[in-house]
Amino acid sequence: MEVKKRGWIEEIRDKGKIKFLVLVSDGEKYQITVKRGVVSDEIFSLTEKLTRQSTVYVEGDLLENSISKTGKEIIPKKLEIINLADPVLPLDPSEKTPAEMETKLDWRPLSLRTEKSQIIFRVQSAIVKFAQEFLYKNGFLQVFTPGIIGVPSEGGAEVFEVKYFDRKAYLRQDPQLHRELTVIGGLTRIFEIGPAWRAELSHTPRHLTEHRVIAVEKGFIKDEYEIIDLEKNLMLHILKRLSEEYSKEIEKIGGEVYIPKKVPILEFPDVYDILDSFGKHFEFPEDYDRESEELLGKYVKENYDSDLFFVNKFPFAVKPFYVMRYDDKPEFARSVDMIYKGMEMSSGGEREHRYEWLVRNIKEKGLNIKNLEWFINHFKYGTCPLGGFAIGIERLTMKILNIKNIKEVVLYPRTPERLIP
Repeated sequence: MEVKKRGWIEEIRDKGKIKFLVLVSDGEKYQITVKRGVVSDEIFSLTEKLTRQSTVYVEGDLLENSISKTGKEIIPKKLEIINLADPVLPLDPSEKTPAEMETKLDWRPLSLRTEKSQIIFRVQSAIVKFAQEFLYKNGFLQVFTPGIIGVPSEGGAEVFEVKYFDRKAYLRQDPQLHRELTVIGGLTRIFEIGPAWRAELSHTPRHLTEHRVIAVEKGFIKDEYEIIDLEKNLMLHILKRLSEEYSKEIEKIGGEVYIPKKVPILEFPDVYDILDSFGKHFEFPEDYDRESEELLGKYVKENYDSDLFFVNKFPFAVKPFYVMRYDDKPEFARSVDMIYKGMEMSSGGEREHRYEWLVRNIKEKGLNIKNLEWFINHFKYGTCPLGGFAIGIERLTMKILNIKNIKEVVLYPRTPERLIP
């Protein structure tokens, strides 16, 4: 069978009268076998100029049952050099010589050519595709809310200020408040896939200043348990579809997809007792810390054989003003975190839809109500019980693939130190 391929030369093995070139094209690897006397003298002499990572065009016969390392061998009839790479590379895309993370990010286009990177971003794309697949099937509309807002969406200092003509504006911390307004506007099943920003001076393997979310909002819900059920089914769908279509690629780079039979819900104040059993003590209304997420993950794995679980009924004191509280126990909120493989993937739950309670919450949090009138005033005119969540795309990719540093699953990560490329 004759094929035509364009791509990068990953490897060159020169055996004198025969040369073996490994071509990477659209994620597939091919061995181009250039043997003197079999190919034209022009093709053979052309290979003398080739360097690793040069781009080429090749036409030739494909031998499917080849004994080559790639299993796919091309005997070239035509070979063109599209662009010659500098023979001295800043890093090795074959990864035979490992590179430091910062070197990979400095030379990102080269590090993206590694097999691992290619798999990472195919899987990440599939996560988004399968999420959309589930949400469209269940009657949700994809929407697009502003990335630039007039006041900080959640208060606090973790916000990026930008110059907007002659006044200040801010990059959104979360698209949630505009999603809520959209739901009470009558679009009662919506989702959004897009960026959010947090001005955190965090230097951990799980933090970014710019990240992307799959954000879902639903109106006319019964309570937060309906939101938990929706998010659980979305996650199980993503994991199932990844297992069906990408399990070999995921396993190839050390990842795993395990679909749990049970997804438990842990709730405050019982969470304090579970953490106490691990020697971690917190007093109400304290929130738990990062280590506690891992300990709760260990508890769930041992008791339920699951990597996936939810935590509900957080103390209201540690949650934003817009969460709904329990009327009979207002010290607790209908606020939910989803944890996967010992790391928080999302926050969500039921939102407060009653104007009077929103005002009460804002005052209790010590926020300036004038700054939030743009949001809460719409809740005077016929609202519905609503809730939602926002799953971090990079964190989910990272945990499915068992990757240690979140920067590896972002094309061009933004951190306190990194703004280029």
